[in-house]
Amino acid sequence: MLRLIPRETKFFDLFNQVSSNLTEGARLLKNILEDPRENAARVQQLQEIEHRGDDMTHAIITKLNQTFITPFDREDIHRLASSLDDVLDFVNAAAVRLILYKIADPPPAAAELAGLIIQQSEELAVGVSLLEKNQMVLEHCVEVNRLENEADRVSRKAIALLFDQERDPIRLIKIKELYEVLENATDKAEDAANVLEAVTLKSA
Repeated sequence: MLRLIPRETKFFDLFNQVSSNLTEGARLLKNILEDPRENAARVQQLQEIEHRGDDMTHAIITKLNQTFITPFDREDIHRLASSLDDVLDFVNAAAVRLILYKIADPPPAAAELAGLIIQQSEELAVGVSLLEKNQMVLEHCVEVNRLENEADRVSRKAIALLFDQERDPIRLIKIKELYEVLENATDKAEDAANVLEAVTLKSA
């Protein structure tokens, strides 16, 4: 049937910007965790990336409210925007913990988890870029889920080691929370992948 009213395709560009911004934030977090010296300025930089992500998410929601014909379900557009924003929120929260709790020497497992978040963000970015043509999105969703399982393994091992070796109860609490925030970021990335998968299957 002839489509008399064209669908608004700008959403794809907006999502590409959001996912690119997320990847930038995840990479900066890993750099901070690997070398936390003079990290206040870089944490501030990450907060600016997070604020930029909030603005991008707001732009998507505003566009959604102004658009009659959307490229895919309105609910899925809202869910995808929110879930990508959630990942960056937790990325930022992990960096902020370093300042709030004065964690000068985060353990290597924290940077390892951040590396997994980078990989997830990169897979999401590729999946989002392929969404308009609905090509090969699912394999990137599967990889995001695999990386989340790997993050669970890394987090469990790191927390077990923390309880086994750390003698300072205050530091134990701080580092355990840092691990949990990082692991939450990987969970939110999986949520975003699940939305991408749902959109793809509906469009098949």
